[in-house]
Amino acid sequence: MAGAVSVRGLVKEFGDRRVLDEVDLDIRPGEFVALLGRSGSGKSTLLRILAGLDAEVRGTVEVPGTVSVAFQQPRLLPWRRVWRNVSLGLRGAGKQKAAGRAVAEKALAEVRLTDHVDAWPLTLSGGEAQRVSLARALVREPDVLLLDEPFGALDALTRLAMHHLVDQLWRDHRPAVLLVTHDVDEALLLADRILVLDEGRIVAEHRVGLSRPRRRAAFAELRTRVLADLGVDDVEAA
Repeated sequence: MAGAVSVRGLVKEFGDRRVLDEVDLDIRPGEFVALLGRSGSGKSTLLRILAGLDAEVRGTVEVPGTVSVAFQQPRLLPWRRVWRNVSLGLRGAGKQKAAGRAVAEKALAEVRLTDHVDAWPLTLSGGEAQRVSLARALVREPDVLLLDEPFGALDALTRLAMHHLVDQLWRDHRPAVLLVTHDVDEALLLADRILVLDEGRIVAEHRVGLSRPRRRAAFAELRTRVLADLGVDDVEAA
């Protein structure tokens, strides 16, 4: 089976600064991959390239299927009701008109927002807005789902709820996922495989062979190894 993502020798430069340096990356269909790294390591740049938002690169990038993206900020249009924001994710204007509301309502039910179909975005909490963003991404039935720190701005309790929701949505739909995050525990809770990016290169890879749903106690040893790859002492991070 062809890969969902295939990257070879990817180089991205901003002026004299090389942000991505000969990156190779493969993601299998249905695989959940987390990308960790310090600020400025090139994580979000790589995600934007995979999303087709930056073509000024060297190397080869192949993402043959449908791609959806959810960013840290939900980026909802305040003048459109929630269901209309979700229907923006549908492919083709004709499909939006013919079946937009019905498809949007189904997606909103999956993210547990049935009661907010006709709400205005400004009336939503941060977690609710992010769930609308996920519904908009999933309504395209993507082969590849790119998540760019989508929980970074949420409070701790809301973030935990979102982790459980994303895990369930992934198990239901099985897109290939690339999650960009700073949160090691988040990566360990959600991903099949963890990659560490440093100075534009993938410097470490860890496979998470744990059953779902996961508990933090189950991955304590792996957490220590991932933190070490990031240059962090686990005692200091505890």
